[in-house]
Amino acid sequence: MTNDVLAIHGDTAAEIADSIRSLIDRGALAPGAALPPVRTLADAVGVNRNTVVAAYRQLAAAGAVETAGRAGTRVAARSDIAQEGFAADTVLRDVGTGNPDPALIPDPFRALRTLEGRPVLYGEPTIDPDLESWAAAWIATDLPGRDELHLTITGGAVDALERLFADALTRDDAVGLEDPCFLSALRTVRIGGYRPVPIPVDEYGMTVAGLQAALDAGVRAIVCTPRAQNPTGVSLTAERAAELRAVLERHPYVLVIEDDHFSMLSRERYHSIIGSSHRRWALIRSVSKFLGPDMCLAVTASDRETADRLARRLSPGSTWVSHLLQRLVLSLVSDPDVMAGVESAARHYRERNEAFAALLTSAGLPTVVGDGLSLWVRVPAPARGVAEQLMRRGWLARPGDEFVLADSDATHRLRLTVHDLSDSDAARLAADVAASARAIAPTPKASPAP
Repeated sequence: MTNDVLAIHGDTAAEIADSIRSLIDRGALAPGAALPPVRTLADAVGVNRNTVVAAYRQLAAAGAVETAGRAGTRVAARSDIAQEGFAADTVLRDVGTGNPDPALIPDPFRALRTLEGRPVLYGEPTIDPDLESWAAAWIATDLPGRDELHLTITGGAVDALERLFADALTRDDAVGLEDPCFLSALRTVRIGGYRPVPIPVDEYGMTVAGLQAALDAGVRAIVCTPRAQNPTGVSLTAERAAELRAVLERHPYVLVIEDDHFSMLSRERYHSIIGSSHRRWALIRSVSKFLGPDMCLAVTASDRETADRLARRLSPGSTWVSHLLQRLVLSLVSDPDVMAGVESAARHYRERNEAFAALLTSAGLPTVVGDGLSLWVRVPAPARGVAEQLMRRGWLARPGDEFVLADSDATHRLRLTVHDLSDSDAARLAADVAASARAIAPTPKASPAP
């Protein structure tokens, strides 16, 4: 029996997982180190083998270990979770950013010069009253049947997610995430020490069977993107949303978080999975896609208890969102010219994505256009290999396996942000994607001669 086995202890899966985490944190178990076989560890600590299996499963879900079947379980290499945005220090043309077009972001300085108001002091409400009125009207139409909407302002959607998780969850709690998954949501869950549970996404959005399986697995929170799901671009249909609401009726206290990140730019109708009688819920709408990522503000509508808890984490004068920023956002969204520009930007993103999808389809890569800033392109070869080929042609693409929890189809996908390419660059990229895929696609076996 090795010292590592002797150092691991616990009577439950959670205790064993915490013990192993502690060894990893202290460096006693280095990246790549093999964990004891299930039978060996179970005998050493005096528990059922299934308890050790559950502990290893918790650690794998949290990204602390990697399982390889008969090859056993090893401590995962320390690597950063992929992040959204431009890749640093590259000379390649970056087509994996997920960014809006800076030329289509409204100029905030025009509105800044017109702002008026008094200083805001400690102890005052964290949300500007005029912004609250506007936001309530913005959200109410998409959440029918709600007698009251309780609003909170946070420093963006990820800030809202972190605060909602911190209030509702404890370490190792399970969170249902769409698979493939928005990178920032996955990163927030992993860093918080929660366990991501994959909920598959198909062409109609989050699947009913996947949601039911996640609930059966004991998730305490679910994050759903009703439209413009990132990275796939799919949106919930009215029928799928109704089916998901029916499943959730039996779990009214599971925290359901909807992230409507594309909001004003979306070309799809909003179909919520939050039923009128659901007890714990939140709808997050950020302004970052249509007013720019530097406008770090999101409106969160929720039930009263969730809003009260969220508000307690927003201390006036320290962790609240600046009222100057709130007034600036209100000034921009109240300007008809700005809103006309947002509508124009929404058309631009859809039209450019449709044009590029047509180029790919003509090149032999049938591509369906979803909603959002990017395209989710299927290639007939492992996407990481295609991305490597594209690098040799001067492009930096984002392979789909960066977004994966369990979905094997995503390993044959590229997420491409192409709306800011010129026509000639778009044509060159489409040809290069097709050529890169052909370069590494498996060669069909020849039929034997008769």
